[in-house]
Amino acid sequence: MKMLLGCSLCLLLVLSWLSEPGESRTLHLDSCSVSVHTHELRKYYSDIRPNALAEDGEIGVKLLDRSLIKDIKEGQTCCFLRLLLRFYVEKVFSNYASSQPQQQRCSSALANAFVSIRRDIHKCHCHCGEDTQRTIDTLHADFIKLQINQAAQKAVGELGIVLEWLEGLGQKAHS
Repeated sequence: MKMLLGCSLCLLLVLSWLSEPGESRTLHLDSCSVSVHTHELRKYYSDIRPNALAEDGEIGVKLLDRSLIKDIKEGQTCCFLRLLLRFYVEKVFSNYASSQPQQQRCSSALANAFVSIRRDIHKCHCHCGEDTQRTIDTLHADFIKLQINQAAQKAVGELGIVLEWLEGLGQKAHS
């Protein structure tokens, strides 16, 4: 009964997230725009962050760094986001396993949100430069240096950097 209630609650959250266009921000990515519910992404992440950080056994290693995202060149935002979403959907969330069922439901909701954004961004015509591809290749290389579950744990723990960047893109759109 408890699990059914938890699943129902998570489903309601996802449905409300998908049905409330007023809660979204339009991110302008080079020549393309996508709608992102940054508030919901932040909520899901805040639910899983403490556990993700507590279970991260590789505290001396960083996959993402603020400078990595800050150094994205003009005209490469769309490409970088598309490749970063692909990384999180295909590598991170597919290998992330929390020890707590509630956390797992929230990470699934977060993964589904990323899939939705990814679907929208695929409608864009993102052009990828060599530097952007090299940046993502470096992220992949650092990821596979770790044991897969530890790497996924670390990437989830560092997701706050991605969310800050997305929120910053949304704020630029409002300026």
